[in-house]
Amino acid sequence: MTAVDGLEVRCDLLRSLHRPGTPLVLPNAWDAATARAVAAAGFPAVATTSAAVAAALGYDDHERAPAGEMLAAAARITRSVDVPVTVDAEAGYGMTAAELAAELKGMGAAGCNLEDTSHATMTLRDPARQAAWLRAVRQAASDQGYRLVINARIDVFLPSAVPGSGGPAQGELVPEALRRARAYLDAGADCVYPIGLWEAGALAAFVSACPGPVNVLRIPQALSLAELAGLGVARVSYASLLYRGVMEQFSRVLAALAEQAGHLRAG
Repeated sequence: MTAVDGLEVRCDLLRSLHRPGTPLVLPNAWDAATARAVAAAGFPAVATTSAAVAAALGYDDHERAPAGEMLAAAARITRSVDVPVTVDAEAGYGMTAAELAAELKGMGAAGCNLEDTSHATMTLRDPARQAAWLRAVRQAASDQGYRLVINARIDVFLPSAVPGSGGPAQGELVPEALRRARAYLDAGADCVYPIGLWEAGALAAFVSACPGPVNVLRIPQALSLAELAGLGVARVSYASLLYRGVMEQFSRVLAALAEQAGHLRAG
């Protein structure tokens, strides 16, 4: 099997794993070691998380890290495992559709996330323009014989993702999220990702009306995996939550070691 054949197989496998009611669970990785751990634990695919990758490189999220460094980190991850890897490509790093498709294909990524936030203005992109961008990425990939799996992130729920943060209730945002979902799926996206949507009623309304597979962020206040499966969710991501948990544990260990070292100096 050639490298190209292998990538096609991984793309097709990743796409097939998006099954409503039997969701693909993705504990997101941020380097080769964590990617290998995810694969070794038996998960059939690996997803990256831009927030954790950027943090590990010494930068903030939201395209504050140089694109070259982020893509190089993603390439190390894809090379480290034999399972399909879907790359969090944020908003595309200002690249053309052809450039982005070529970068992702060159590193062997089976899929990618593309979000509808403009990081230059920190506002939501117009859905028609975002759909046109997604269509261009799909066409560019097809022109290269690349069956890239596109997960279109919908960011309308982010301001309400934290309970008590104010703003409209999530149910009020469902119609706008569905408008974007339909446009993005029509443009060639394989899955939509209404990140931050966690309220049970709003989530159920979105999933039942969405004409394609739905990815949900498994934040602490969200429904359980079994409940998400019952709603028909096709993919569940953990984003940077595992990275944050690991860093919190690391900080606790460091604090204990610092206390012990302090006692030694005092003695």
